Amino acid sequence: MKYAKLGKSDLTVSRICMGCMGFGNAATGQHSWTVDETQTREIIKRGLELGINFYDTAIAYQNGTSEQYVGKALRDFAGRDDFVIATKFTPRTQDEIDAGISGQKHIENYLNRSLKNLGMDYVDLYIYHMWDYHTPMEEIMEGLHNAVKAGKTRYIGISNCFAWQLAKANFYARENGLTEFISVQGHYNLIAREEEREMAPFCADQNIAMTPYSALAGGRLSKRPGEKSKRLWEDAYAKFKYDSTAEADGRIIARVAELSERHGVSMTEISLAWLLTKVTAPVVGATKLSHLEGAAKAVELGLSQSELDYLEELYIPHALVGVMAQNGKQKAGNVV
Repeated sequence: MKYAKLGKSDLTVSRICMGCMGFGNAATGQHSWTVDETQTREIIKRGLELGINFYDTAIAYQNGTSEQYVGKALRDFAGRDDFVIATKFTPRTQDEIDAGISGQKHIENYLNRSLKNLGMDYVDLYIYHMWDYHTPMEEIMEGLHNAVKAGKTRYIGISNCFAWQLAKANFYARENGLTEFISVQGHYNLIAREEEREMAPFCADQNIAMTPYSALAGGRLSKRPGEKSKRLWEDAYAKFKYDSTAEADGRIIARVAELSERHGVSMTEISLAWLLTKVTAPVVGATKLSHLEGAAKAVELGLSQSELDYLEELYIPHALVGVMAQNGKQKAGNVV
């Protein structure tokens, strides 16, 4: 495994971040394809053996059971200084708004719940899961700064935002002596490259780490035509994000398959080897040990510039999908 500094922080993270959305109780959560605690423990134990020290979860994943499974496994299999744990908080609910719960209090409450789920005193990275148009940005930044001052998180990150939102928030923090975001987790892979327009150059200029999710496009960049998986079959949200561009994306996926044959490696390795030339640490989900092995091997795979160009040249602009599409339709104080 190879390692890198996470942006401006002193956190040293593995070049692969284990995405933990696939862990948790499928009976109580939003996804039917997640794995139970026994499988979670097996995967995390193997991840640690492979040198993966960076783990990403969220309170929204399977109603907190992802945090519970991940926290217990990490506590059982590793010392606290041997891993970097990130979790996230979602925007205020309407009930919280009606009750007058401020952005600062919302963050405090959610972080306390996450720490309880994880069984930990602090997290290394606390991530603003998506832009909250109903809560003043100033309240969010002050609440996150309070969490850092209280020692409940070492650093803060953001997810599902536009470059202007990240720039605005960090400028406000800098001008007011508050904690700045050191990382961004956006939607970025070989068939979803809109982050290259503004986010990637901004992060390079500001030394903000990019840790993108959906690194394998819900499995599409790891499967040959006709191959199936439980997630490909049941993940309606991923279908919503990718089905409309399946024909154009398929031509790129075919090139991934071609290069995997040429190198004698998996498609996972090719897709991630490309992404690793762009970002600090892609967030890669794993619901089987084989998923994990392929991700770890990708770190060692080098692609030539001509191969990188070959993978990129067929890409055409895509409309924003998923959470970022929802972000783009929102305005302050109003959701349309």
